[in-house]
Amino acid sequence: MYNFIFDVDDTLYDQLEPFKRAYYENFSTNNEISIEGLYRYSRKFSDEVFEQSQQGTISMDEMHIYRLTKAFNVFDITIKPQQALAFQKDYARFQKEITLLPDMEKTLQYCKTNNVTTGIITNGPSKHQRNKIKNLNITHWIKPEHLFISGELKMAKPDKQIFHYVENQMKLERQQTFYIGDSYKNDMLGAKSAGWKTIWYNQRDHFITDEASEPDFIVKKTGQIYDLIENLCNRF
Repeated sequence: MYNFIFDVDDTLYDQLEPFKRAYYENFSTNNEISIEGLYRYSRKFSDEVFEQSQQGTISMDEMHIYRLTKAFNVFDITIKPQQALAFQKDYARFQKEITLLPDMEKTLQYCKTNNVTTGIITNGPSKHQRNKIKNLNITHWIKPEHLFISGELKMAKPDKQIFHYVENQMKLERQQTFYIGDSYKNDMLGAKSAGWKTIWYNQRDHFITDEASEPDFIVKKTGQIYDLIENLCNRF
């Protein structure tokens, strides 16, 4: 039987939705830029300083200011640090209202009903990611002991060490384990380097940057994730 380990952000729920709501709450008078474009750049700049924030080299406030001010700079717009922090406060508030993406609940229920082993590997601070997991009611489908958060483990994707740690803790067969996520660098390259199989949920049409590490499967809709998992399980 195959095992399926999931990312959280932009895989189980749409991270753009709370971002949009926070944008309209704080920058509603600026309609000249693409909110999705701003979101993509904020993720890019967030990744640049993620490790520093995990190690405590910079504070979370500094990370939040950096990623949003730099994202706005791409569009030749300057915002103040206070504006970035006000945005982050609303962004965190709206993240408390997140819901599973369409068909993702169906996918998790299929795995639970058919005794398919599932788990979570997610990057981020413990409290922040635990709140998301709680808001999404993930433990209804996935065992609490199968939830792995980088902030609690002091290791993070794309380091293969975190995948091997989860593999050992869950007693997974490497060649029978799929990782499902949206980030090509953190999720696909990380899981591939650990010897896992991969399903890339590429809903935002990102590009493959390393053709030597192509995902095993690429999907763009959550319904395709359900169909793929069902087909893989039926073939096993």
